[in-house]
Amino acid sequence: MRPRKVPLRKCVACQEMKPKRELIRVVRTPNEEVLIDLTGKKAGRGAYLCGQVSCFKLAKKSKALDRALKQAVDASIYDQLEQDFIAVEDEFLAGKERESDEDE
Repeated sequence: MRPRKVPLRKCVACQEMKPKRELIRVVRTPNEEVLIDLTGKKAGRGAYLCGQVSCFKLAKKSKALDRALKQAVDASIYDQLEQDFIAVEDEFLAGKERESDEDE
């Protein structure tokens, strides 16, 4: 049996290629909303960020999400995403730890 291919994605802030499961997806929905998508299955254009607040701040400073989502992202949306990102970061890291425990 051949090993499964692990899909890779690039963080829009630090430009590192990482497995898709290690990144947090930010999606622009067809209704022009910008949200964090932990499932990775919401419809819309997506951009990936490392699960670190430092990468989010770098993306905010360089307007990387604007380019990746092909839409201007308001400062108020960045502020809301930052709060959501901080809240989601702990949940995301806990989920990653559970996955690594299951693999062992």
